[in-house]
Amino acid sequence: MRALKQLMYFGWEQALSCLFPVVIFASLALTQFVQLPLLYRYDWLLLICLFMQWWMVRSGLETRDELKVITLFHIIGLALELFKVHMGSWSYPEEGFFKIFGVPLYSGFMYASVASYLCQAWRRLNVNLVKWPPFLAVVPLASAIYLNFFTHHFWVDVRWWLSALVIIVFWKSSVTYEVNGSLYRMPLVFSFILIGFFIWIAENIATFFGAWQYPNQTEAWSLVHLGKVSSWLLLVIVSFLIVATLKQVKRNQPFDSKTYDKPTITGEISE
Repeated sequence: MRALKQLMYFGWEQALSCLFPVVIFASLALTQFVQLPLLYRYDWLLLICLFMQWWMVRSGLETRDELKVITLFHIIGLALELFKVHMGSWSYPEEGFFKIFGVPLYSGFMYASVASYLCQAWRRLNVNLVKWPPFLAVVPLASAIYLNFFTHHFWVDVRWWLSALVIIVFWKSSVTYEVNGSLYRMPLVFSFILIGFFIWIAENIATFFGAWQYPNQTEAWSLVHLGKVSSWLLLVIVSFLIVATLKQVKRNQPFDSKTYDKPTITGEISE
C-alpha cells in the first residue's frame, strides 16, 4: 500500500509539472473539433499558449528566471522547426496569420513546454544531480547533439555515435528526487530514455490532433515511427543539459566532477 501511495503521489506531482503540455494537448483537441471564429486554428493556438505562459508567471507557478529558460527553448525549437519544415521533414498544412516560412509561431511553445515540465518537476520533486560530468564535457556534447539535427541532412547522421557518448559521459551520473518525504535515486541515462519515450507518445497524440504532419501522414494519420524515439531522446538530453547547466551557473558551483559525489544542485531557478 505504501508503494502504491508513493506511486500515486509521484504521478500527481508529474501531472502538475505537465500542466503546460496538457493545456497544449487540450487546445489541439479542442481546435481540431471546434472551429473558433475570426482567426485560423494555428493563430488561436498561439494566443492560448501566450495566455497560458502569462498566467503561469502571474500565478507564481513559474518564476521570471524560469521564463527566461523557457523563452530560450522557444527560440531553439523555432529555429529547428524553420529548418526541418524547409527540408520537408514535416509540415504545417493549415493556414495562419502568424506563420513564418510555413511554420506557425505556436510550434515553439511545444519545445518550451518540455522546458516548463523540466523546471516544474525539478522544483516539485527536489531533484538533485549526483556525479555530474565536467562543464567541458556537457556543453560540447549538447551542442553536437543539437547541430546534428541540422547537419545530418548534408552529412552523415551521427546520432548513434552521440547516443553512445551520452552513455559513456553520464554512465556514473544519476538523479535523486523526493516523493512524499522519501528519497529515491535513478540512473540519469534511464531517466533520459523514460522522458524521451513519453514525449514520443505525446508526439503521436499531437500529430493525431493535427499539430503537424509527417510525410507518411498526409493521406491519413499513422503511428509515428518508433525510430523517432531516438530523436526525442537526444532532444530531451539537450533540454536537460541546458536546464541543469543554467541551474549550476545560477548557484555559482565549480565545474568539477569531484564535487558531485553527493547531490549539490537543488531547487528552482530563483529570481
